Amino acid sequence: MLSSAERKEINRKYKELKPNMGIFAVRCAASGLVWVGATRNLDATRNQNWFALNHGSHRDKGLQAEWNARGGEAFTYEVLEKLDEELLPMAVADVLKEKRRLWVEELGARVVLS
Repeated sequence: MLSSAERKEINRKYKELKPNMGIFAVRCAASGLVWVGATRNLDATRNQNWFALNHGSHRDKGLQAEWNARGGEAFTYEVLEKLDEELLPMAVADVLKEKRRLWVEELGARVVLS
């Protein structure tokens, strides 16, 4: 059992963690299709997408249809690029949008709706 001081220290460290912001791809090996997205939390986004896809409730109907047809084992989640942690908060949205656009263009991908 953790002491009160240990719990407080763990909570403090957790709150100081900065999420990994960046660009990700969802790839279907069976069809060769790629979806690219941008997020403020790469780890949470993978979990959110897989949960929604597994439950048939993903916002991106094209991705969901491909998932339903091919099965989850045909898909991978890949981090394409992480943003600098020191990026100014007010610049994050614009930088994510521009980097997503560049990756979509480079990979000939679709934008994932998440």
